[in-house]
Order: sequence, then structure tokens, then C-alpha cells
Amino acid sequence: MNGEAPAGRVLVAVFDSPVAGVLLRWAPELGFRTVLLDPDPARGAGVLGFADLGEDLSDADVVVTDHHRPELGEVLRDALARPVRWVGVMGNPRHEGPHVAALAALGVPPGEVARVHRPIGLDIGSRTPAEIALSTLAGLLADRNGRSGAPHGR
Repeated sequence: MNGEAPAGRVLVAVFDSPVAGVLLRWAPELGFRTVLLDPDPARGAGVLGFADLGEDLSDADVVVTDHHRPELGEVLRDALARPVRWVGVMGNPRHEGPHVAALAALGVPPGEVARVHRPIGLDIGSRTPAEIALSTLAGLLADRNGRSGAPHGR
């Protein structure tokens, strides 16, 4: 492949956040074309919603980087309506994610809600934005490559 990104490989970071900033910096090194989507025009992301992305997103990974935003349900509903490869939301695995109730309130069928991965990334004890982004990118690569993400030899 000569170091080139696979055609169509896109990482959509949803919501302008410290984690999104790191994802946008590091993902191109791993072969992703990156897009920042934030529905709040005051944040200046440029891409306000999935309708603004007229391209084929069938090979896109959508990473929601803030599960406290009021637009969470609408953004996820719109992501699930597109033929994206993968959708995930950051969050603590010990609690049900707020996306479940938000999507149910919007009438999204349970089967579609189940497409949302949470937590995301590999369990490396991430705390900082850089650690969370590293965990997320490693998890996406493992998933794309059909791997568990477990250490070698286990």
C-alpha cells in the first residue's frame, strides 16, 4: 500500500473536545482522513451535522467524544441513519450510557441503539485526553483488523 490510507477510511470525531483534538492530530498517522463534527456553530467546527457530509461514509468510524452534550441523541440518530462502519460513545462502562435513553426518546429502534459501542477503545486505564485517544485509536485498529486487542500470546 506504500503507506497510503485505504480509500474512504474516515474518522469522524463528534463534538469539539480535548479528546477530539488529539484524535484529529494522531489519526492521519494511522491512515484516517479526519472530520470534526460539532452541531454548535459557535464552536466553529465547520461540519455541523451528518447531512453536511455528502460523501460515502460506509468505511467511516464515528467517535462521540462527549456524552454530556444535549445534542447527543440527535447526532447519534443521524449517524446511525448513515451506512457508517462503526459508531462509539466514550463513557464509563459501569453505568448505562445517556445515549440509550436519548435514542429511545427519539424513537430509534433498540436494534439500532445496540449498534453503538460503549465503552470505546482498549482497557488501558485511560484518564487523560491523549490516553483516551490512544486507547480509542488502538481499539478501532483492532476492530478493523479483526483482532481482540489483547496482548500477544494471550
